[in-house]
Amino acid sequence: MIDVTLRDGAVVFVVRIVPRASRDSIDGEFQGALKVHVTAPPVDGRANDALRGILAERLNVSVSAVKILSGEKTRMKRVEVSRVTPAQIQALA
Repeated sequence: MIDVTLRDGAVVFVVRIVPRASRDSIDGEFQGALKVHVTAPPVDGRANDALRGILAERLNVSVSAVKILSGEKTRMKRVEVSRVTPAQIQALA
């Protein structure tokens, strides 16, 4: 189960990102985090941008509603998404 918390009307959770994957995909839960594969390399923030795009698309929100709070340069990232519920995040797993 993904560890999800509410903060100021937004949902905060941890994502484990796998850059340079063969395809973009959300692959369930990994140690309390949502595991996401992106084809983008971890260069110049491209993997972070791809992550924001994938989450926005799957959650049906704008890219601006998805923020990376911490972990910009690591595989484990704290992400905040506005205008979604914890149940929507759990449904991604």
